[in-house]
Amino acid sequence: MEPKGSKLLLQELLTAAGNDACADCGNPEPDWASLTLGVFICQACSLLHRSIPHISRVKSVQEAWEDGEVELMAAGGNSAAKAKYEQKVPAFYYRPKHTDCKLLREQWIRAKYERNEFEFIEKQEPYSAEREGALKYFNKQDAREPKAAMKVETLNATFQPAKIGNPCGLQITYLKDNSTRNIFVYHSDAKEMVDWFNAIRAARFHYLQVAFPGASDEELVPKLTRNFMKEGFMEKTGPKHTEGFKKRWFTMDDRRLMYFKDPLDAYARGEVFIGSKENSYTVLAGLPPSTQGHRWNHGITIVTPDRKFLFACETEAEQRDWISAFQRVINRPMRPQEYAVEAHFKHKP
Repeated sequence: MEPKGSKLLLQELLTAAGNDACADCGNPEPDWASLTLGVFICQACSLLHRSIPHISRVKSVQEAWEDGEVELMAAGGNSAAKAKYEQKVPAFYYRPKHTDCKLLREQWIRAKYERNEFEFIEKQEPYSAEREGALKYFNKQDAREPKAAMKVETLNATFQPAKIGNPCGLQITYLKDNSTRNIFVYHSDAKEMVDWFNAIRAARFHYLQVAFPGASDEELVPKLTRNFMKEGFMEKTGPKHTEGFKKRWFTMDDRRLMYFKDPLDAYARGEVFIGSKENSYTVLAGLPPSTQGHRWNHGITIVTPDRKFLFACETEAEQRDWISAFQRVINRPMRPQEYAVEAHFKHKP
């Protein structure tokens, strides 16, 4: 029989400050623990800990616990583990959340507990070696000129395993002549891909520190990389609204709504700037009554100062998600630099 005292103590430990969220991804109410590391974790992270059994032995808090095991957890805890395993995490280094892809979460866990990267600086990659202000790629190793040079100023990277069809798939975007250019990269080595991702973040961090010398790390870190607000297929029609509807892949990247013939195209077929309600941008459910030619029934109308854009979604749930994404952007007042971006869009053909 399990002594009642240890069960109660375990419940008390779970509600202690720091232990009420997963030590690795911040998911609330963790229901697993690593006995060897002394941390409380969520079920998703417990599965990743199983890939390092030589370092972490996991157990559900629902199971029977021995007094000695509870004492181990009492001696440790998430706050103590954070102070040890995360003491030297660089400001730019991405700390995954529970909504992030498996690759990012697994490499964070391995970096902390297996490679001890944040206890000993010398175990970290030299992320910040880049000083030219551009990421370059070459067709051949001995090529003299790069195929592309991507300025750090407009560079972004986001993991897209499902879209790319590879667990390590990374989508890199940058602006070329004010249009978005996509590059899709992957590697068989998961650590290599996460190192590249953090190297891009390090380069962006350095660029922003120079561009905004008075800004704090807390202000700059959210600007390093971003995930897209929403992606998926919708149907669209042209400016006259009589051209018939075509199915396109749409990506909402902050205030840029881009559409592609194929999700892995290098360039968008078109880009629409989504401003704020103060600047006469609105989103409406449905299409004008006279609209024809759409196979999908769940319409969306975006009204801009220049024209109306008509889209159709396959399901009501998709329509709801897209409207919610558009509304979030429209409700947010425009920043001064976004007016310059809007001006570029108005002059695009």
